[in-house]
Amino acid sequence: MTINNMKAKCRAVGAGTLTAFMMLQNSTVAYAAGGIQGSQIAKGTEKLIQDATTWLMILAPIVAGLLIIYFCIRRSAADEMDQKKWNNRIVVAIVSCIGAVLGSATLNIIIGYYQ
Repeated sequence: MTINNMKAKCRAVGAGTLTAFMMLQNSTVAYAAGGIQGSQIAKGTEKLIQDATTWLMILAPIVAGLLIIYFCIRRSAADEMDQKKWNNRIVVAIVSCIGAVLGSATLNIIIGYYQ
């Protein structure tokens, strides 16, 4: 790399840094007039989280049940070493289902306090 190339790159980096600094100096902060809680985006997001957690509480046990049935079928056709792996997968499916239902119920409770 020649000295002229290095000087050109340093000038470009310096100009970019100076431009970014000048843009930050001229930025202004805009505040919501009526507060965030009254905005349409906040209400929509609240409804979206409520609906998603409700669906998660319904779908998580169904999906976990189907997976457990599948894992049991696979376990019955497996040899002794593979049966331990399928048993572990069944336990993970049960624990994951419990975690998903508890997490969505907790979110529903938290959102319920904001209404």
